[in-house]
Amino acid sequence: MTKRRHRPASRREIMAELHGSLDRRYRPEDVADLVMQALEGQLTRRERVVLERAAKHSSRGAASFSSMSTDYARPVGGTRQVAAASRLFERSVEVDPDDPESLLEFAARMGRSIRWTPGHSDFLADRLNRQARDAAGMELSKRQYNRRFRMLRRLSAKAGTLAAEQGKRRLLMVGVTGFAAEVPFERFAADADAACFVAYYTARRKLRREFSLAGRDNPFDEIASLLLDRCTSRSDWWMIAQVRTSPDVLEHLNEEERGLLLGRWSSVMRHSAAMLRERWWPDTDRETMIVRRGHDSTTWNNLAVAYNAARAGWLACLAALNALELLDAACPGKVMRLMAADLAAWHRADGGDVDPNTKVWAGLPPPWEVLDGDVPCTRADVEAACRRAGLDPVSSGWTAPAPARATAVFRPTPELVHGVTIADPVWAALLRRAGVFSGQHVKEELAADARHGLRSGVVLSDLPVKEHPS
Repeated sequence: MTKRRHRPASRREIMAELHGSLDRRYRPEDVADLVMQALEGQLTRRERVVLERAAKHSSRGAASFSSMSTDYARPVGGTRQVAAASRLFERSVEVDPDDPESLLEFAARMGRSIRWTPGHSDFLADRLNRQARDAAGMELSKRQYNRRFRMLRRLSAKAGTLAAEQGKRRLLMVGVTGFAAEVPFERFAADADAACFVAYYTARRKLRREFSLAGRDNPFDEIASLLLDRCTSRSDWWMIAQVRTSPDVLEHLNEEERGLLLGRWSSVMRHSAAMLRERWWPDTDRETMIVRRGHDSTTWNNLAVAYNAARAGWLACLAALNALELLDAACPGKVMRLMAADLAAWHRADGGDVDPNTKVWAGLPPPWEVLDGDVPCTRADVEAACRRAGLDPVSSGWTAPAPARATAVFRPTPELVHGVTIADPVWAALLRRAGVFSGQHVKEELAADARHGLRSGVVLSDLPVKEHPS
């Protein structure tokens, strides 16, 4: 039988996949491979050599693959609830189960037959009694009426939950990619050079954190630098500024564009701060920020990333507009992430102390109180807190955009299981399924295999030794 040949992807298909990667978690290696295809015939010899350093590790190649997910968790829509409601009401109504507003409108249309409206779902206070049902001409038993009421109540709750989860995911994406995921495809595809930089740079920003005492690599590496250098005065710098608000990018925008970008970052900063306020646990020690049992550290840390990214973008735009003097009146601080107790203990055992930035955070009012106008916090207040912590307020990014870091050298993305580097993706997949390094009990049916893997030296990270009670 003749082997079927796959049709080579068209340039538009390649650009479509690059655009799709903005909302997903492709490794930089995989994006570099797509970039080489998108810019085929346009790269210099040096550019091809540099890009190939990453592309040769792409999971598209036969010699390399990864066990790590290529996407962020997505909220589950209301498909199941819509199907159940349609069967119960014996009606078919057009609805987008992944759109909270459409889901709520669907519930409202279904609810007309039993005089139910959104916002009136209290099972004790809002149900119709027998006399009211008779007056409305309902030929339903009490049991059938109650079933429908409960179903609409669940649909309404699902719409609210879906909206909240989608909002959290959007903030997560803004935290790790800026506004890249909101760039329309047609605009993205219209400028290949700018698009390739945006796709690769955001892939670098989305790298997972490694369980380490060392800081994170600069996402702006030699490949990102090369791709940005390909952009010219005719490039779409507004699109580039959605993901990188550095002075060398903002200088290409006009005053109106800088003002618009300032407003976008300000809006995200206030939104994420409001959500942080709702999720702040009063029993948290602001001096250490060590997570406690029962705390949702994942949501908190994702929101903190979004807030700090928005704050950094906001400061960069203020600086580009020569308006940093506004901080004299109000200067909301950064938000610290929650830290695992074993990592904190490891840091202390290594001779370290609490991060000076955490000391500044602890010495200032929470940013949401400042943004809401409840508590004053000026640039002078932040500068004083930085001095007490031994930090320079400008170079540490508390009262000005943080200075540019040295361009990083590309290194292949490590295979991680809960931040721990594993030598082999097959072992990584097994350890992840077993629950190793998750803080939970290891699954019994995989425990023996997991122990064998750990004894075999597949773990490459230095790991903290757990403190034992004396």
